[in-house]
Amino acid sequence: MREKTKYTDEPLGDVEIIRDFLPSPEELAFRDEGVKITLSLSRKSVDFFKSEAAKHQTQYQRMIRKLLDAYVDAQQRSHRSGGRG
Repeated sequence: MREKTKYTDEPLGDVEIIRDFLPSPEELAFRDEGVKITLSLSRKSVDFFKSEAAKHQTQYQRMIRKLLDAYVDAQQRSHRSGGRG
């Protein structure tokens, strides 16, 4: 068993706040064109997306695709602006 973490009230040093670019499950429920690939994912990720897809009456694969698209969009914006995130 792991030792319990003890938190202290010490300064954090330089902190960089990164904008939350990940869309909500509701935003992942829309249709878009896709390319078929084979990809192995963790069980917990698949279970999460299946559960959220059922809540929003959509396909879990579509939600995963939209999540990846959001990541790509954020990276492309970052590269165009010359920054990180």
